[in-house]
Amino acid sequence: MSLHSTVRDYSYENGRRYHAYRNGQYPMPNDEEEQDRLAFMHHLFKLLLGGHLYRAPMDQTQMPERILDVGTGTGIWALEIAEDFPDAEIVGTDLSPIQPTWAPPNCTFLVDDAESEWAFSPSEAFDYIHVRSLGGGISDWQRFLEQAFEHVKPGGWVEIQEYETWIRSDDGTGEQAKMLMDWQYKIDEASRGFGRHMNVAPHLAQWMEDVGFRNVQDDVYKAPVGSWPKSSRLKEIGRVGKVTLYEAVEPYTLALFTRVLGYSPEDAREYVDKVRAELLDGSHHIYVLYHYVYGRRPLEG
Repeated sequence: MSLHSTVRDYSYENGRRYHAYRNGQYPMPNDEEEQDRLAFMHHLFKLLLGGHLYRAPMDQTQMPERILDVGTGTGIWALEIAEDFPDAEIVGTDLSPIQPTWAPPNCTFLVDDAESEWAFSPSEAFDYIHVRSLGGGISDWQRFLEQAFEHVKPGGWVEIQEYETWIRSDDGTGEQAKMLMDWQYKIDEASRGFGRHMNVAPHLAQWMEDVGFRNVQDDVYKAPVGSWPKSSRLKEIGRVGKVTLYEAVEPYTLALFTRVLGYSPEDAREYVDKVRAELLDGSHHIYVLYHYVYGRRPLEG
């Protein structure tokens, strides 16, 4: 049986569909419901940057020739960057072949495991490598970042866009959201038990420096959850942020709670309903921090 056929032989668990390639390695589903959530998340990442796709100054000296999107998901980021850089070759990799069959001629997608040896030779090095929302999907971040360092050209940039899986508030109202507080602690515990910690965003800058990246920047943006902010821009971000978090509760919970914490599927879904109900309460002025971390491989080394 070919790899092409087996990667589409998806597994099903708790009413959700999961990847077949390296089955069980990644705790998030890949079904249409999850793809819709990823579209909202993509929109939120762009809203925080005023519509831009990246923060690294990769195009300030010369136009990139090769760009890699690791964990491309639906491929939406890769497709949009392919339009922005029509003369560059864009490659997107993921465990799940859920990307569209159509794509610009300069954009291709590969089924690949970012935790295995990357399927590129030294002559295929990239000018820019983009990584987004892989918290909870990587067991060995040092090795992952070492591979990114190896596969980016000297002088090239690696950027990791990641949100904290931790809910905050500045006025104490977040602490009144008891189910949300309990949920984030349980997600943290379960992801550690699964061997792929989710809340890695605050550590990425240091980890990048540790493997040799230079000029590392960690640009942090506050993303409200709900329309409670006063400014119209933050209200818009908050509305999208609320939908994104609401839709994230189930996929984040089901596999980890049943596989790691011993919940039955019924109990896990009941828990999801309670967390979501609390999210709809507009009295909690909560937000999530989004990190855009980028660093450069030195010209020498």
